[in-house]
Amino acid sequence: MGPEVKDVSRGTLDGRALSEAQKAALIAAIPAGDEQSPLATAIARDARRRITLSGETLPAPPATRVITVANQKGGVGKTTTAVNVAAALALRGLRVLVIDLDPQGNASTALGVEHRSGIDSMYEVLVDDMPLADVVVQSPQVPGLFCAPSTIDLAGAEIELVSLVAREGRLAQSLNPELSRAAYDYVFIDCPPSLGLLTVNAFVAATEVLIPIQCEYYALEGLTQLLRNVELIRTHLNPGLVVSTILMTMFDGRTRLSAQVADEVRSHFPDQTLRTNIPRSVRVSEAPSFGETVMTYDPMCSGALAYLEAASQLAHRGASPEHPEN
Repeated sequence: MGPEVKDVSRGTLDGRALSEAQKAALIAAIPAGDEQSPLATAIARDARRRITLSGETLPAPPATRVITVANQKGGVGKTTTAVNVAAALALRGLRVLVIDLDPQGNASTALGVEHRSGIDSMYEVLVDDMPLADVVVQSPQVPGLFCAPSTIDLAGAEIELVSLVAREGRLAQSLNPELSRAAYDYVFIDCPPSLGLLTVNAFVAATEVLIPIQCEYYALEGLTQLLRNVELIRTHLNPGLVVSTILMTMFDGRTRLSAQVADEVRSHFPDQTLRTNIPRSVRVSEAPSFGETVMTYDPMCSGALAYLEAASQLAHRGASPEHPEN
């Protein structure tokens, strides 16, 4: 790959934004690679992504899209997906709120937001009826990206919510005034890896569900159970809820299993599954330890490019998840 391609893959050509014709010509000039050189193939793929995504403007939805990111199986990249897709959209000029409903507070960590015990957080919102606006803070890393933090106190909310009136709808009740007050384009709700009352609140408050699925066999079994629970929520609590998006995570191109699992999911859910697979990436895993998402920690790495591509596909689906544009 010549130096010119490397330079323009970052989004400019002699200081000018690339036209669509220039992008197409540069992409065509990149060697396709082959099975005998997987590293060269990966480099070429990332270069094409950089060129395609450079200078892209994402459309704002007509109304706020409230998306719950859920999977009862732990370790599938749920929080990583929530914060990185949110950051990718915010970096493209959209206004995004992340609600951290996981007592571990990992989403708050990745967004650089304080979440020590004792501060006002989602616990006070759900249990003590504190206005959501009172706990929302700006992420220091990305303009236009906001976070409602979680603390360890939220671990007790599962028990305390049981005795409260309208316990399944308390998040929705607090979110509606905030949506009227602040013009968010997207709200992402990060759930704990369980199907308790916190996750039920997230389903009731949302209009869409985004399911990250790890490219391993056991993930398929968990997906079936999750879809059953979403259907129960639709039937009894939130008839407008739809599974709009499925994202394959931790994809390892060196193994046949990853490709088989991804193909299996796409064959069953062709309209919901994004084209992009999120690869295993050390840089994605490192970013939260610096209080950042990978979108600011290393925006040129393969993981960041994959999440930016996934965010672009999500945004172009607009507010009509029943007719997604893959």
